[in-house]
Amino acid sequence: MTLTMCLGHGALFSKLTRPIVAAALLAFCLCATGGQLHAANMPEDPVLRALKEEMERSKAKLKMDNVAAPYYIEYRVTELDDFEANASFGALRSEQRGRGRFLRVVVRIGDYKQDSYYGGGQGTVDLVPLDDDEFAIRHRVWLATDRAYKVAGEALSAKQSVLKTLTIDQPVDDFAQTTPVQLIEPIAHLPAQDFTPWVHLLEESSDLYRSDLHLEDFETSLRFVAQNNYFVNSEGTVARTGTANYSIVIAGTTRAADGQFLQRSHQDDAADLSGLPTRGQFMKNAAHMLETLKLLREASLVDEEYRGPVLFSSDAGASVVASLIEPNLLGTKPKLGENARTTGYWSSSYDSRVLPEFINVFDDPTISSFAGRPLFGHYTLDDEGVRARPVSLIEKGKLVSYLIGRQPIRDFPVSNGHGRAAPTDGAAPQPGNFILESIEPQSDADLKKKLLDLARQRGLPYALYVETTGPRLEPRLLYRVYTNDGHEELVRGGVFGDLDVRSLRRDLIAAGATPDIETHLESVPYSVVSAALLFDELQVKRTQASKQTLPEYPAPPLTPAAQ
Repeated sequence: MTLTMCLGHGALFSKLTRPIVAAALLAFCLCATGGQLHAANMPEDPVLRALKEEMERSKAKLKMDNVAAPYYIEYRVTELDDFEANASFGALRSEQRGRGRFLRVVVRIGDYKQDSYYGGGQGTVDLVPLDDDEFAIRHRVWLATDRAYKVAGEALSAKQSVLKTLTIDQPVDDFAQTTPVQLIEPIAHLPAQDFTPWVHLLEESSDLYRSDLHLEDFETSLRFVAQNNYFVNSEGTVARTGTANYSIVIAGTTRAADGQFLQRSHQDDAADLSGLPTRGQFMKNAAHMLETLKLLREASLVDEEYRGPVLFSSDAGASVVASLIEPNLLGTKPKLGENARTTGYWSSSYDSRVLPEFINVFDDPTISSFAGRPLFGHYTLDDEGVRARPVSLIEKGKLVSYLIGRQPIRDFPVSNGHGRAAPTDGAAPQPGNFILESIEPQSDADLKKKLLDLARQRGLPYALYVETTGPRLEPRLLYRVYTNDGHEELVRGGVFGDLDVRSLRRDLIAAGATPDIETHLESVPYSVVSAALLFDELQVKRTQASKQTLPEYPAPPLTPAAQ
């Protein structure tokens, strides 16, 4: 099949020994271990050779009258080979295979201290040929470079005009210098095999809906992706890196008798096909999903308000970390003229306590697995040509660093290898493998005991346990754990009233010893690792989300109507 593109221009450091990329600025439609670079390798890779040769030509000849020559040029090509399929209610809904090569060119005018990276002067995007016609590739690179240079010139003039009207208390450089890297990793490929059995598995598993006619949706999907990244810049970096990942998902929705919308999902990710569930395991997962949807539909509503201890499983704990901690540790340079250090909630909290003293947080893109499971935030070189490295972020509750790319922020003048990007986006600070650990880890049994002890001390008949969460940290599987005998009761319709960064610092009192992994494969892939989290007190309220009436007549019969 062909790919049609619709284009618009424009520790655990000592203890721990999940990339699907979305094109955000370009819409595209699908129709139908590293090593040193050696000169001998170059003729074997026409993409790299084309990029390198065009780079040398641009460095020598790219100059317009009345516009300064570039001080920095960057070529990044992302090659994707993607297979996707989706089945719903036992029937295949879509199946597609496509390839594409995305080019992004960045041209900077000025110098490292102050340059043209402003407003629209943030690079141009294009497509390059899929075949290895070196001259065709160079032609596209040449045109994209010309556009990027002209845009940069306009952006520099606009930026300088704005700067004349601003007072910046503590200016920092616009771009950080770094050491050139030469790195060639093996090209990643999807396996040369027929994926039809996997498609049949989607159909077979989604056909389990027949056991529950109250479902509004029940679907399964998969996505297999091989991605190769080519990077060349005017500083001397020449690199090729490749990764592959495989993901398979089950998702379902239903409604309770009062019209409340309920949903569940389960995702398995692997670095190769052998790491995905077997047919038997996947069918078991799908059946379990159906059972939990039925139980949710029949569950009691939460009380109008609960205030007391709440225990998050390691799965739910990872969601808390991903939602509340990770975004506030990105060293994103503020808008021009703003004097804040970064843009997150903790922008002014450097060298201050932001979490309990028993918590450490770090990010390590250099590790590729944890407890036998793949980490998809693993990479060797970031998307700005900087080698990946582990970064300690929070030590004993104190914020000691941020994730930094090549746009410096106050107190952090150099990159720590976390400038990452989707194929057509500019690079920005992003996590790799984002890990929270407790200096005083406790077993799950001890955490549950502590949960119930806290509830008893306050005269509460039960405490709450969160097994999984959905978007905006809304509990999907929420249980009352009764203090008299410890039995659990599934409830529905709860939302948190005060779960935020302040409650993390104030109310988080213990963490577990058995972490789980949450994988994010949208745009820039990363993994979050966290153990169970125990909060001394949180507010859980009954959701005020509007409810819909149930269908007025039953679902279609599963057997043909009698003639």
